Amino acid sequence: MRFLRLLTLACSCVALLPVAANADEVEDFYRGKQVSLYIGYSPGGGYDTYARVLARHIGKHIPGNPTVVPQNMPGAGSLTLANYIYNIAPKDGTVFGTIGRGIAMEPLLGGTGTRFDATRYSWIGSMNNEVSVCASWHTSPVKSVEDMRAHELIVGGTGSGSDTDTFPVVLSNLLGLKIRLISGYPGGNDVLLAMERGEVDGRCGWSWGSVVAVRPDWLAENKINVLLQMALDKHPDLPDVPLVMDLARNDDERMAMELIFSRQVMGRPYMAPPDIPAARRDALRHAFDATLEDPEFLADAGRIDLELNPVTGAAIEALITRIYGATAAAVSLASDAIRKSGE
Repeated sequence: MRFLRLLTLACSCVALLPVAANADEVEDFYRGKQVSLYIGYSPGGGYDTYARVLARHIGKHIPGNPTVVPQNMPGAGSLTLANYIYNIAPKDGTVFGTIGRGIAMEPLLGGTGTRFDATRYSWIGSMNNEVSVCASWHTSPVKSVEDMRAHELIVGGTGSGSDTDTFPVVLSNLLGLKIRLISGYPGGNDVLLAMERGEVDGRCGWSWGSVVAVRPDWLAENKINVLLQMALDKHPDLPDVPLVMDLARNDDERMAMELIFSRQVMGRPYMAPPDIPAARRDALRHAFDATLEDPEFLADAGRIDLELNPVTGAAIEALITRIYGATAAAVSLASDAIRKSGE
């Protein structure tokens, strides 16, 4: 028995040697380096706000403590950045980024301009499991879901694949709600400015966490009407606001919406290029998870009311794999709902 215990201990020590060697290698690689955290949207919006708080803290959790520098690369609802990270960014672990939660589903659902395989990204994690809302400006006659059946709601969007474009399309074409999309705004913050200027009536595809963090004054002053929440489950803050899943009129509609709105689980996703060294990918994942539990980070996020409900990189990877394994019938229903809106 003593021999077996010693043998087990010896095997355990040997098994740890590669891990220790990998840790040293990762630390040596990152020491003194700069890591770029790219943000697929313009400054001032929700994705930008979340990413900049993360950038201030994650470096101390990456072995070697590199400097993490946030940089904006807006365009096409973050599709520009998704293509850049997949095809151009260095595959050495010095670049990662945040894109719209729906971009990863674009190739599956027939989106244009996609030059990536979402199953091959090195998924790092998500800062939130999101609930998005559809909201109208207080001067709009549309103040409820029922009003959306009688009056046209003009909403702003940031580009193909983004929630701001996809969700209004689905609501219009699958559920028959009267929504007209004006797309092409550089980021979510630009849509909000358009609401204030009267260019659009509202926004459909706005994370509730971002509403609370970026425009708390609008809530306090009743400047917006929260019409509908879009996710698989309701947010505890919004028990009386209708959930989109409850509007499904049959099993086919529910199946299509589940495929579309499952992206909410990866509410604030971060990924690195495909094929980066596994040890560095794992180091970034561990650093991300550790940051989301870091008291200094939590205090920083709390000061600006960032909603946090983290999801691990492994969980996102599993979700993407599951989504891309959906039945042809479910994919067809969801794809048709999205495409019809643009016709």
